[in-house]
Amino acid sequence: MADKRDYYEVLGVERSASDDAIKKAYRGLAKKYHPDLHPGDQEAEAKFKEINEAYEVLSDSDKRSKYDRFGFAGVDPSYAANEGGFGGGFNGGGFGGGFQDFDLGSIFDSFFGGGASGQSARRNAPQKGDNLRANIVLTFEEAAFGCKKTIEINRVEACEECGGSGAAKGTTAETCGVCHGSGQVRTTQRTPLGAFSSTSPCNACHGTGKIIKTPCNTCHGAGTVRRRRKIEVNFPAGIDDGQTISLRGQGNAGYNGGPAGDLYATVSIRQHPIFTRNGPDVLCEIPISFTEAALGAELEVATIDGKVKYTIPEGTQTGTTFRLRGKGIPILNGKGRGDHYVTVNVEVPRNLSKRQKELLREFAGELKPENHTPENRSFFSKLKEFFEG
Repeated sequence: MADKRDYYEVLGVERSASDDAIKKAYRGLAKKYHPDLHPGDQEAEAKFKEINEAYEVLSDSDKRSKYDRFGFAGVDPSYAANEGGFGGGFNGGGFGGGFQDFDLGSIFDSFFGGGASGQSARRNAPQKGDNLRANIVLTFEEAAFGCKKTIEINRVEACEECGGSGAAKGTTAETCGVCHGSGQVRTTQRTPLGAFSSTSPCNACHGTGKIIKTPCNTCHGAGTVRRRRKIEVNFPAGIDDGQTISLRGQGNAGYNGGPAGDLYATVSIRQHPIFTRNGPDVLCEIPISFTEAALGAELEVATIDGKVKYTIPEGTQTGTTFRLRGKGIPILNGKGRGDHYVTVNVEVPRNLSKRQKELLREFAGELKPENHTPENRSFFSKLKEFFEG
């Protein structure tokens, strides 16, 4: 625990960072250190886990509030125990007499809304398992049209050998004789300030309220085992970069019969060599020749559906954008599709022959001012200077 880095430091954000800033920082770091991009790199894998742990806390408003107030102890009760609690205890200096009995459990309750004693009291109640997170890389087309992906995760599952009881087959767990099944013990300490009472997990049963005399050989009494599982995930058509799919019940196993946690799969989309994306719309640029721009032409335009023909009018200027309706990306969880926007860039010919230069000079000489716009005058003036220079 002493080696844990501050969660804000891990994500590289200020403590006052907004939820969007935290999410953006997480997405960038998750892409950078994703295990798929660094196969066999244990350092990258460790950083990826550290990033996910930090985001798990800072993306949850309640956990973030407790972390801001109490640090790691606010989000991980075991941290306070490992580090010796919240600091030094009370002493008699500086306080007058007259203190009555104090229940330290109630003090923790005021900090955590039912913290130490409340959490111990809930140890035997069913609890939902921890959620898991995965970052999945999709191609541009996979995200556009949807796909199925099989991902591998490590998760905690109930032991099949003992059914999650932790006891060997043919045996059962017994009620703890120290805490009588409550999972907690209460101690009272007399001090000059009065009597202080505290509630803590029972050491005999480790807070479970049960004693397993014959542990299961598979899980060694834990009731759970860690396994690597392959999970098939359906990504819908139109999913965008940074969006997350929730798979209920695919996280870690619950406690004391509680439900399993969920698996959150966040999408990262690989850069496409031709297309870029703006929501459901697809953008691309294509070069055209000077002749095609001047006379108009029928072009072959690449779209996510394949090549389509599109006719541009004569006199098309460089930088002009045309829209192909309904040729974009399917709208996520909706009807219809976005559009495909094509921006044309006129290419100036190079390495002209002597005859070609003569023809262009003749062409430039025959142009009249009224034949073109002010923008065209500037273009043709430069063109003429280029060929006559």
